[in-house]
Amino acid sequence: MAIGKSQRDASSFWWGKAGWQSCLLSPLAKIYGSVAKKRMMKAEPPQVSLPVLCIGNFTVGGAGKTPTCIAFAEAAKAEGLKPGIVSRGYGGSFKGVHLVDPTRDTAKHTGDEPLLLARHAMVAVCANRLEAAQLLQQLGCNFIIMDDGFQSARLFYDYALLVVDAARGVGNGRIIPAGPLRAPLAAQMQQASALLRITPNHLKGADASEEVIRMAARSNKPFFDARLVSVAEQPAEGKSFLAFAGIGNPQKFYDSVTELGGDVVISRSFGDHYSYRPEDIRQLLAEAREANLILATTAKDYVRLREMQSAIEGDWLRQIAVFDVRLDFGREKILQRIIKTTRQNFLERNLEL
Repeated sequence: MAIGKSQRDASSFWWGKAGWQSCLLSPLAKIYGSVAKKRMMKAEPPQVSLPVLCIGNFTVGGAGKTPTCIAFAEAAKAEGLKPGIVSRGYGGSFKGVHLVDPTRDTAKHTGDEPLLLARHAMVAVCANRLEAAQLLQQLGCNFIIMDDGFQSARLFYDYALLVVDAARGVGNGRIIPAGPLRAPLAAQMQQASALLRITPNHLKGADASEEVIRMAARSNKPFFDARLVSVAEQPAEGKSFLAFAGIGNPQKFYDSVTELGGDVVISRSFGDHYSYRPEDIRQLLAEAREANLILATTAKDYVRLREMQSAIEGDWLRQIAVFDVRLDFGREKILQRIIKTTRQNFLERNLEL
């Protein structure tokens, strides 16, 4: 399999062993970590009178929060609940609280992840997570899933499940900007309720999450496992692709195409939540046509591309193969157990008021 050159992420050194870049940035990381730790440990986040399950992660980048939120939304509905998802709406332009309409809204307005989540449950986006949760409550939701927001302490949660990618773990273990950690690892572990290790089906080699899983065990924190399964709208086996993505971990997407039997001949990586321009798409279309390849991208990227459909002539959007992922928890009732515990913690919280 031949892989073309990708645009390098300026923070790519986060995911290997700590080198000179991390050492150079250590003073800034110490300041950032101190502020983040103080916010996490000292803040008294506002409360909403509903059970709140926070899906977070230790690091920046794509660890698997979106498919985890989707899995819990579907599980909550199966339990007879009406879940609502609170999102920051990263990349969107709304200033106040907004209920996402997946048939009308665009990624430019709400961000790409809320559009994907809104296929499974009501989603409210707002910088003020309390206002978003209150809107969902007014609309009849009785179980809140908070997408991210673990470190920000903007909304009280009854259960915090932190996802960790078995392929990348916590990278070099350093704090932003020296590494990918959003706050000191020990402080985050102290505030977490449990960990969810997500292992891609295509993972080869060592499990990069072993150290943080051992730390969870020493901290008496439960941890669960799920497998990341690749899915595609059309069969990929035997086909050759020019794959492109603007997500936190593009390599995970390229590996998923291979997992389904496709051949990634050329890859093109863009920044996380990248806002594609017409010239980007024209160039990708021309490159794929010249090399006789099929364009492929992620479901998250595709929702951003749809709003550009009229900006480029032709039926180009239908030429793009779309790949997605889902979580497989096996036979264990992990989702149901965590939902039950979240609701029990909420009831105990209410008794204390």
